Amino acid sequence: MSSSEGKTDVCLSCEFQENLDIIREIYFFSSLPLELLKVLAYLCSRETFREGDPLFSQEDDDGQAFYIISGKVRLWRKSEAGEQDLREYGPGAFLGGLSLVGKMRRLFTLQAVSDTVCLVLPREKFTKALEQFPDQIPKIFTALVERIIIWEERFLNEIDLKCASCRRMIGISNI
Repeated sequence: MSSSEGKTDVCLSCEFQENLDIIREIYFFSSLPLELLKVLAYLCSRETFREGDPLFSQEDDDGQAFYIISGKVRLWRKSEAGEQDLREYGPGAFLGGLSLVGKMRRLFTLQAVSDTVCLVLPREKFTKALEQFPDQIPKIFTALVERIIIWEERFLNEIDLKCASCRRMIGISNI
């Protein structure tokens, strides 16, 4: 083995460990056993998006989840009123987890504001991994339900309940 091959092996090993450390911290995967997390860490890829590149586009079903390692992205939506900026995300954000569990048309566009490095997991690879661990599927759904409840509790704390249009947006956890 040449010294360059050894360096490549070490780099891949370090990246795998970094991927595993990241995945262990993501709510979506946090209750899964280490063996499944290792498979997911192996199946993820790191992708770099340049400023202006879309990570995903409104109306697409790209079937990918993204963890922002570095950089910044903006979420926006095109409507009859034009383009509406909704929010920005930076390192540590996990986006698109719902797209891993089934076909899902994107309601927004997610675009790099600066050069951005992401850990990307495609639905097909996630599904293949879960096929090896079918008893873990309920844990994924439990994590999703918990996240929806957390989101709605935060929403309830931030809105004016006297506002009729705000009250019409309440109830996602009743689905």
